Amino acid sequence: MKTVNFGLIGAGAIAWSAASAINKHAKAKVLAISDPNAERAREVAAGNNIPTVYAAAEELLADGDIDAVYIATPNKFHAPLARQALSAGKHVILEKPFAMNYAEAKQVTDLAAKKGLTFTVGMNQRFNADSQRVRALAAKNFFGEIYHAKAYWLRRAGIPRLGTWFGNKTLAGAGSLYDIGVHMLDLCLYVIDNFEPVSVSGQTYTKFGNRGLGEGGWGHSERANIKFDVDDFASAFIRCKNGATVTLDTSWARHQADDNRDNVELYGTEAGATVRPAKIYRYGKNPLSKYEVFDLNNTPLTLPHQCRFHNFINALLGKEKLVVTVAQALTVQKILDGIAKSSATGREVRL
Repeated sequence: MKTVNFGLIGAGAIAWSAASAINKHAKAKVLAISDPNAERAREVAAGNNIPTVYAAAEELLADGDIDAVYIATPNKFHAPLARQALSAGKHVILEKPFAMNYAEAKQVTDLAAKKGLTFTVGMNQRFNADSQRVRALAAKNFFGEIYHAKAYWLRRAGIPRLGTWFGNKTLAGAGSLYDIGVHMLDLCLYVIDNFEPVSVSGQTYTKFGNRGLGEGGWGHSERANIKFDVDDFASAFIRCKNGATVTLDTSWARHQADDNRDNVELYGTEAGATVRPAKIYRYGKNPLSKYEVFDLNNTPLTLPHQCRFHNFINALLGKEKLVVTVAQALTVQKILDGIAKSSATGREVRL
């Protein structure tokens, strides 16, 4: 494969940045887009020099010139469309969350393996500079034993447009947990390189969106007076095989001083760190040394492009390894399922 021709399934807000990123790669081009909302699809096409607009995903997947697809639809359709795309012989990069549950996700990965096609979930937070820099140090055992990590993304008023699919459990599966919580969970496990959870205890809450409070500015979907019945706050405690623990907190809406706060914090025996920004904390070389706090601004990057799409394209061209592996994506989905089950039963869930 010398170049990668893309089709986009879904013309929501995220499609704009996706099309732009793909078209910036010298060996890739977006050839087509599909969405049930023809007007929105035409807008994305016109704004990103996409030559063809299809009314349905099936038409796009029948296009023999398309090698790979990016799927960004309401969450309910992620796994079914991924299976359709793989069955049509297309490589797939899927928007998060992976699926509505682990069983769905496993069906996708099994089909990709059977077809010999490349599949990944586009977890974009792994690719930014600070994430890469802290991950590189963790890979060198700089922090010693990482015994705990704290991940959080907390918004004061960040619910996507009320009355749309984002707040509906049937279409979205979950709320803040599947929207921004999954980002920080995935980033945390990636940075500490620990994808071996053994149990999870979690709780989800719906306290603001159901009262018409906490709306943010994201989303192009039309309001349809759809019932808000997903979480706007979620919290979890995860135990890993090696004894390490992870805490996750995520909110679309809650009372707090600032508009937004998001980070991953590492607790190591030899040093600690935050990812946003990438800062290191540790004792000096001897007990009398001054305590050290320093940033990683000048550290070189493994992936200077800082882009999930460029990584996917380069993997298809045989130039890079996929950053988000199938096994990792399945583990994240398993934890999300565990949080939901724990919240529903009030019990810790063994994974």
